[in-house]
Amino acid sequence: MSIAIEDPVSIEQSRTKRLKGATHTAHDRLDKRIMQLEPFADRDHYARLLNMQYVFHRDLDALFSDEQLDALLPDLAGRRRLGLIERDFADLGIALPVPQNAPIFANGQAVPLGTALGWLYVIEGSNLGAAFLLKYAAKLGLDENFGARHLAGAPEGRGLHWRTFTAALDTVELTDAEEQAAIAGAETAFRRVYSVAEEAFSVA
Repeated sequence: MSIAIEDPVSIEQSRTKRLKGATHTAHDRLDKRIMQLEPFADRDHYARLLNMQYVFHRDLDALFSDEQLDALLPDLAGRRRLGLIERDFADLGIALPVPQNAPIFANGQAVPLGTALGWLYVIEGSNLGAAFLLKYAAKLGLDENFGARHLAGAPEGRGLHWRTFTAALDTVELTDAEEQAAIAGAETAFRRVYSVAEEAFSVA
């Protein structure tokens, strides 16, 4: 009788799975808090959600035009959603917020690769989960063509869009230090969204 021996490489967790496991607590905390804030209770609450989305997407918008990242990740520029959020504000006749602070990442700024990948993992994952948010938005009369454009799925489907991203993410060569930076970057991104949400929904 022979015993099959699994290739260690085949059973090793992918980077995406490691990121998911390492940030589970921060992600779960954020999801629960967002639902507590009832962002789809009415259009006023939804406007606060848009405010939150605008500030966070503005924070890392510069990463989508980074040449190094673009060479590693598929259609990075096409994944940018800040412009869609701006159109959502216009649809609803709401002025864009004026953040008090500069974005986390600036155009031309050198960003450590691991850190950038961690932040992008979070923002791309949020697009995957936006399918549920779009259903709530529909109850407010909003959809992919009006007011909730930034929640729309990719033409090829959310699942394939996400898998294309994670397949590339998993194959980027990183040092151990860069791996840890990716996890730290993702955790920081989740905490940043949490604080931005608190600020957006605390406005009288």
